[in-house]
Amino acid sequence: MPLLFAYGNLQEEGVQRSVYGRVLAGRRDELACAECRTITIDDPQVVAATGRASHANIDFNGKSESHLPGTVLDVTEAELAKTDEYERLAEYMRIEVELVSGTTAWAYVYWPSHSRA
Repeated sequence: MPLLFAYGNLQEEGVQRSVYGRVLAGRRDELACAECRTITIDDPQVVAATGRASHANIDFNGKSESHLPGTVLDVTEAELAKTDEYERLAEYMRIEVELVSGTTAWAYVYWPSHSRA
């Protein structure tokens, strides 16, 4: 079963119900050498779909004292595909990360223009 590291609104039960139709099981973890940076995505479709223009993004700053807290979520392959669609609208892409616990999980990072050619 795939693991998803959520550090923003995918941790919220309401967002999970909207995207997956259920609340996901999860546990706390952290991403080392990274912190959360808020970005603004003012695309009307994104704001309509998410209800906000401000979004969390991973900032890989390389500082050993930086740790980005989040939640590791257990998802199915079908739910991972739903996450891809949800995040693609705001131009996030899926990357593999290793967390402080040693767990490997998928995370989404803002990557403008990767999904729109």
